[in-house]
Amino acid sequence: MKSLFLFLCCFISSVFFSQQKEEFKLVKSYYNQHRSMLNTEFKKKFDAETGNFQKASIKQDFLFFMKKMDSIENVALIGALLKIKNTEDLSRLQLENKTISPEKAPDIFPITDKSADYPGGINALRKEVAHLFYIDGVLSETKIVKATVAFIVEKDGTISNVEAQGDNFTFNRQAQIALYSLSEKFSPAIINGDPVRYRFKLPLTMSFE
Repeated sequence: MKSLFLFLCCFISSVFFSQQKEEFKLVKSYYNQHRSMLNTEFKKKFDAETGNFQKASIKQDFLFFMKKMDSIENVALIGALLKIKNTEDLSRLQLENKTISPEKAPDIFPITDKSADYPGGINALRKEVAHLFYIDGVLSETKIVKATVAFIVEKDGTISNVEAQGDNFTFNRQAQIALYSLSEKFSPAIINGDPVRYRFKLPLTMSFE
């Protein structure tokens, strides 16, 4: 059995802005729609059967198809992640080549009057990341895998520039997808009454039991 443990802290760093979440929303909306259609069709078939054996067989088929759907959706989310990372890399290159002047790049402030917060607080953030994490997408020969995920909360409460550092590439990738897939915006960090960019660090640990 795999289980995911989340620990949260924050730190400040400088990185270039890029808004990304829409890619993940579109993928999730598409596959949730197909899950709903499958659920409806299987329920009709299940309700039409009278024998317990047939009902059990239909239930097993349903679980199999849903598991396959999760896997296919994850492939699509990996594609969205690659597209986003390419966009971020291009933005960094533009900044380095001074296509975008450095003085126009928004700063991330080391001290704030109010830190960025997720709706419901840290525990709500942990719970949602754990829910969004596709555990079957992690391949590991060790019993415990770890990564540290850093991301920026922008002035409008969206997140960008999610980076995961750890020894297991598949774990890093799923961690980034989970963070980009968060359903809610943060309340931004505040200095002198104005929203500012703020960066979190989120250590993740998964155990295989």
